[in-house]
Amino acid sequence: MTVPEFTENTPKDRWRKYVLAERRLLDGAQRAMESSALCHVLGELAAEHPVVAAYVPVGREPGSIEMLDAMAAAGSVVLLPSAHEPGLLRWVRYAGRESLVTAPFGLLEPSGPTLDPDAVSECTLVLVPALAVDRNGNRLGRGAGFYDRTLDLCRPDAMLVAVVRESEVVDRLPAESHDRPVTHVLTAGGLVRLSTE
Repeated sequence: MTVPEFTENTPKDRWRKYVLAERRLLDGAQRAMESSALCHVLGELAAEHPVVAAYVPVGREPGSIEMLDAMAAAGSVVLLPSAHEPGLLRWVRYAGRESLVTAPFGLLEPSGPTLDPDAVSECTLVLVPALAVDRNGNRLGRGAGFYDRTLDLCRPDAMLVAVVRESEVVDRLPAESHDRPVTHVLTAGGLVRLSTE
């Protein structure tokens, strides 16, 4: 993403508006191609992780429900977030697309039993939605803080993976003390480990 006038001192809201505007310009064919590539990578990656945390992409977010199916087909238990009130995310086991129901904030979640927030501590792979991520692992989210609070419950060796488009990996994003960095970024081009020093 070419944003020469933006720096790590640019307010997060300006970054969010810019990224969301860029995502609205993306055509359906490119989105489908990227989603297919993400499914392939995640199907292979999930085979190494018995329990994974993921999410259902909505709107113009990279990915699709097919990426959840690919991970489940690889043998992983897939947990999806349930965000009904401010605070820590709760989790529900994915049981196929037919189990998805409309949830608050325009999201989809499975209709099964809800697990406590610390269920994420069983996951060795945690997919995190993002609008952008920088090369130090700082992630730009939507601003509600659900993930920043919840990621503190993850095991120390968990792969925390922001899923974005290649153009959404930038040099430097604004970060605050409560922001939890991710360890990897996943794009249609593949998985990259980030420096979180």
